[in-house]
Amino acid sequence: MPPHRPLDPAKFRDPRLTARGEPRAVVAPLALRTLWFNTGTLCNITCRGCYIESSPRNDTLSYLTLAEVEAFLDEAQALPGTPLREVGFTGGEPFLNRDLPAMLRAVLARPGGLRALVLTNAMRPMRRRERELRALRDEFGAARLVLRVSLDHYDAALHDLERGAGSFARALDGLLWLAREGFTVHVAGRAGFGGEGEAALRAGYARLFAAHGIPLDAADPVALTLFPEMDATADVPEITTACWGLLGRRPDSAMCATARMVVKRKGAPRPVVVACTLLPHDPQFELGATLAAALRPVSLNHPHCARFCVLGGAACSR
Repeated sequence: MPPHRPLDPAKFRDPRLTARGEPRAVVAPLALRTLWFNTGTLCNITCRGCYIESSPRNDTLSYLTLAEVEAFLDEAQALPGTPLREVGFTGGEPFLNRDLPAMLRAVLARPGGLRALVLTNAMRPMRRRERELRALRDEFGAARLVLRVSLDHYDAALHDLERGAGSFARALDGLLWLAREGFTVHVAGRAGFGGEGEAALRAGYARLFAAHGIPLDAADPVALTLFPEMDATADVPEITTACWGLLGRRPDSAMCATARMVVKRKGAPRPVVVACTLLPHDPQFELGATLAAALRPVSLNHPHCARFCVLGGAACSR
């Protein structure tokens, strides 16, 4: 699958310099605090704006196995001076991977009180795992296992426009089940979807949560994460070293300062480590076969680095 490229072909070409010849921003690794696993690109639905192009047919990234996840967990916790705090699972739809409950158990059972985060659409693949989820909750408690449910907008029509007719009702039903069962749930929405400001969006989600008795504070940016739009057709400026000061941002605020993601490409003999959750396909962001090799500086040589992380101020983990 080819990587997304900018509208201006002169941009994001040289990892060292921008199109204007200015030094490109680079993020040095601070510590591995969040380790992500992409469990596979297969998904039960096809969304119009999916940055990773997941679908029921896209197996560009193969299913990871429990043994592969455990090997990277072993390495992560053995790295010196690297306080791993959280392990995230994304896809595709992670619950399509039959090993996911065992992967979650492997995370939660480890010493150190690791948190596990699953990004899910809360539809049928998740509901098929109700028994396993209850068992994990009962054994480890609900606090360290977080299910983040994707609701692109509080209005069903807008959500369905992106994810397909009836998808809002199915996702909401899954969210309600999680809430009734006492799981820790978060919601992920889209900041620019529907043309509203953030205050109006949060107010709309608050009404939705109140109407259904969902115990979430829509004003909490963790409980309700509003991600910036990932419009690949919109031009975006390149990030230079001078931008940190101009924008009032720090390099260590970018995801790639404290996170890496493990993926397994279709037909590959083993998984590899990439810079972050947004860039699993672009070869320049493949950093090696081990976490130790992957903990090296990352050049912000992609539109997603600008629109999502630096200008958007977003991060996939908490």
